[in-house]
Amino acid sequence: MLRRYQFIVVAGAFAAAAGFLVSAAGGGRAMAEGYPDRPIRVIVSVPAGGGVDTVTRLVTDKMRTPLGQPLIVENKAGVGGSIAAETVFKSDPDGYTLLASQPSPITTNPLLYKELNYDPAQLTPIAIMSHIPNVVLVRKDFPAKTVQELIAYAKANPGKVNYASQGIGTTSHTTAELFQAITGTKLTHVPYKGTAPAINDLLAGNVDLMFNELASSLEMHKGGNARILAVTVKDRVPALPDIPTLEELGVHGCISDTWHALTAPPKTPDAVVAKLNAAANTAMQDPTLLARYKALSISPGGGTPAEVGAFIKQETKRWGDVIRAAGIQPQ
Repeated sequence: MLRRYQFIVVAGAFAAAAGFLVSAAGGGRAMAEGYPDRPIRVIVSVPAGGGVDTVTRLVTDKMRTPLGQPLIVENKAGVGGSIAAETVFKSDPDGYTLLASQPSPITTNPLLYKELNYDPAQLTPIAIMSHIPNVVLVRKDFPAKTVQELIAYAKANPGKVNYASQGIGTTSHTTAELFQAITGTKLTHVPYKGTAPAINDLLAGNVDLMFNELASSLEMHKGGNARILAVTVKDRVPALPDIPTLEELGVHGCISDTWHALTAPPKTPDAVVAKLNAAANTAMQDPTLLARYKALSISPGGGTPAEVGAFIKQETKRWGDVIRAAGIQPQ
């Protein structure tokens, strides 16, 4: 009798668990059928005016039509994007609160900050919105006119050449660390809270250089307010045909672009994620958006949620290795 009773209890437990899973899956599908029925909040991890902010506003504006609801952009900068990421991480997984960010909040921030109240690996990937080449941007009166001269000047003045970044662990920071490791130079890091304040200080001559996104550097270069010495991607970019790549100049392996992603809270239903992913991919095929991207030298992203997740995992390892090798200590 005891064994029979135990069998009945265990069988009942399995049945209850199976029923729960079926119910949960059905609930996710039911949620997706009516989703979205109200505006979607998109939290951007940098201040207004930065690259990810610009891209997010372009993409979310075009997502409005396929989703049938507006996407409201809200900027929450700070702690390398962690404030925005934590807000989304702790939000309900219903598809109405999304994160738009640069790489670090969803990849390497655990290596850079001692106390994080979220786990980037648990965020739900939706889509890559863009890829933007990075450039070596110097203030207009910086003595070096080429990358070779920059390297020589930095070696002759170790620690005296400073560079701006959008913050600890951002692409501009980690790219500079990779550049230093490859070239044997020593630069001084000056972190800011976002692209706009960093650029303002570079234009004012308060910092020497920045590994910055091409999209926000191009007009400064064309206007003579700052100078681009090289691009950090494999091939020259059409907008700057006369500017060499670092690879051409012998700085091998210093490949870096800035990408921007949409993610959602952990456990967001697959059906909701699929709708958001489809809307983002549709947006990135819009002729008006593509024309704007081309003018800014931005490439569209895309991909399935699984492909986006695999890419983020790969980038986490790559730049995590750079951070460890540089000995960057958590703040």
